[in-house]
Amino acid sequence: MLGNMMFQPLLISSMIEHAGRYHADSPVISKNTDLSITETTWGKVHENSKRFANALQALGAQFGDRIATIAWNNHRHLESWYAISGSGMVCHTINPRLFPEQLVFIINDAADKALLFDKTFLPLIKAVKPMLKSVEHYICLDAPDASVAEQLPDVQFYDELIAQQPAAFEWPVFDEQTASSLCYTSGTTGHPKGVLYSHRSTVLHSYAICLPDSLNVSARDIMLPVVPMFHVNAWGTPYAAAMTGCTLVLPGPGLDGASLANMIDAFKVSVALGVPTIWQGLINAAQQSGSKLESLKRNVVGGSACPPAMLKAFKEQFDCETIHAWGMTETSPLGSACQFKAKHQHLSDAEQLQIRLSQGRPPFGVDLRITDAEKGTHELERDGRTSGNLQIKGHWIISNYFGKAESALTADGWFDTGDIATLNEDGFLKISDRSKDLIKSGGEWISSVELENLAMGHPKIAMAAVIAAAHPKWDERPVLIAVKKPEADLSDAEILDYYADKIAKWQIPDKVIFVDSIPLSGTGKMLKKDLRELYGNALL
Repeated sequence: MLGNMMFQPLLISSMIEHAGRYHADSPVISKNTDLSITETTWGKVHENSKRFANALQALGAQFGDRIATIAWNNHRHLESWYAISGSGMVCHTINPRLFPEQLVFIINDAADKALLFDKTFLPLIKAVKPMLKSVEHYICLDAPDASVAEQLPDVQFYDELIAQQPAAFEWPVFDEQTASSLCYTSGTTGHPKGVLYSHRSTVLHSYAICLPDSLNVSARDIMLPVVPMFHVNAWGTPYAAAMTGCTLVLPGPGLDGASLANMIDAFKVSVALGVPTIWQGLINAAQQSGSKLESLKRNVVGGSACPPAMLKAFKEQFDCETIHAWGMTETSPLGSACQFKAKHQHLSDAEQLQIRLSQGRPPFGVDLRITDAEKGTHELERDGRTSGNLQIKGHWIISNYFGKAESALTADGWFDTGDIATLNEDGFLKISDRSKDLIKSGGEWISSVELENLAMGHPKIAMAAVIAAAHPKWDERPVLIAVKKPEADLSDAEILDYYADKIAKWQIPDKVIFVDSIPLSGTGKMLKKDLRELYGNALL
């Protein structure tokens, strides 16, 4: 017997309809590529998304077509997202910081029909255009600009396209399993791989983000997603923002610490989301300017482990609660978020800090386990001590990569993340490392993340990475690559002595290499692969 309840497919269009109807006057604030500010509303974003949906149809785009975007976090990009997915096409967000060869591969692999871009990226578009096989329309996400038209003669302009179209558009109704958006993984060996999300998975993921035990998003919030919209759909926050109707502050290309501090203070941002390298820049800028970031009540850290010193700085200097979260492109991305349970409220500050350093626990909708082998199915103890391969399953987890028939899952239906971790009885997750970044010294494992976090606690270090370097006796030994803070006087011996009372002697790095900068990926993660190529033989 079936229940007697209405059925409505879970569609992305329903979220922008909700925001347009019930939160029409809630602000959407956007920094443009020329660094000017546009203040619009969810009502206007809703209207323009319908105008652009009409424009796409007028251009001949069909249901299921992939429409690519190479753009910063701004209001036009946001409007295009809802227009594309809402009308049954696939929104393919592309990381502009990839090598041109990777961009060409990704666009051709996805067979994108149209390419939307911020004019910042015009040189990139011009460079790859001759190699793109499927793109029929190039749309600049801006007002008409003669200099752009001169360099790209067949370009069309977003503002012009939507001005020609009516605001009336009937969102089509279709199967909720229909593809909605496409993101390609970064940091993999070989070509990037596509992850194709569905409307159903995206809506359920948005609900999960908003839960109090997750990122706790509500209509009372003023949200600043610093994580780019081309990085796992800005962790799904533009969808959660529409679902709740919260004020959205989009930083455009201004991702430096000073720009972010100014936006937080000017627009009274209450919650911000980004990777640790971004937050280190914000902390440094706020310290230099004297800003207390008074409106910022919580920040979400993901992408890589949050150093303890950063957690303490946000809490002690800015009275800001840090939510440590974990996920990846294949998991939409939310896999866990660190929020206390009732029994944790009465713990000491030191005990609470240890919980904060974990990546938290899974929200309803996903499940986690650790196994004794990669792709293995034998589950290990959830005792907070036993380490194994982290695997995940759930409503918004990949089953197979775009264009690949073979399953991406284990024999019993779990996705192996490539992370090494522990789980405790409450499901709190502690990632020790990526399996490829672990250091095996004389048969014993050393966590590069633990060594990096300790180094980041040194007051004279701005950024630190630890890699495995080849060693004639021990196979591999840790090497610390560090960036000093401006004007800091720091020797190799001083930083190695700093480790002495914090970890076992055999885990202390064999060498310190000071550099001016550490290479970062387009999503702000340290490029360990590049560092291994540069310094992997430093001990030979």
